[in-house]
Formats: sequence, C-alpha cells, structure tokens
Amino acid sequence: MEVRATARYIRLSSSKIRLLMREIKGKKVENALNLLTFAPQKGASILRKLINSAVSNASQNPDTDVDNLFIKNIFADGGPTLKRFRPRAMGRAARIRKRTCHLTVILDEK
Repeated sequence: MEVRATARYIRLSSSKIRLLMREIKGKKVENALNLLTFAPQKGASILRKLINSAVSNASQNPDTDVDNLFIKNIFADGGPTLKRFRPRAMGRAARIRKRTCHLTVILDEK
C-alpha cells in the first residue's frame, strides 16, 4: 500500500534538493535516513523530516509493515518565487530570485 507525505513552500531550490533525491530513490527507508543523516546539504534535514513523516503516516495503517518500506518515488516541483531587487552600479537594479519548492515522497512495501 502506498503512503505519501508532502512538504510545501520549502525555501530551497528544487534543483539543489533533486541531487539528494537521486541518491535515495529506490532505497529502503532505513538506508535512506542513514545517508541523509550524514549529508552536509541543507536539504538533507528537510528530506529526513519528510521521510519520517511518511513513515509516521504508514504506521497509522495497521496493515502496513513499517520495516519493509522503501522509497518508491520522490520528487520536487517548483513553488512560487520570491522576487527581490539588489542595487547595482549607475542606479540600476538586479533581480534576485528566492526560489521555493514542493516536495513529495511516496513509500511502498516490498
């Protein structure tokens, strides 16, 4: 049975977090959490929380065995972008884009 968890409006670029997602997709939940514990990126702690949330969602269903869960699918979609301006030379302004993303993880039993 599939179990999902989502995190929305995360203040991190989706391209940066996809690098971590490629590493853990298809792995067992326990192995993925071990990898994310020692990853130095900012998104590692966010993904760890998201996977723990999905495991917690799975534990609410009495038919699901939490020990046999693996990451069936994990993806990041782009969210809204905060637009800011930075002053530049000769009175000009440069746009700064502060990107956000929406994360989804889908767990399944083997």
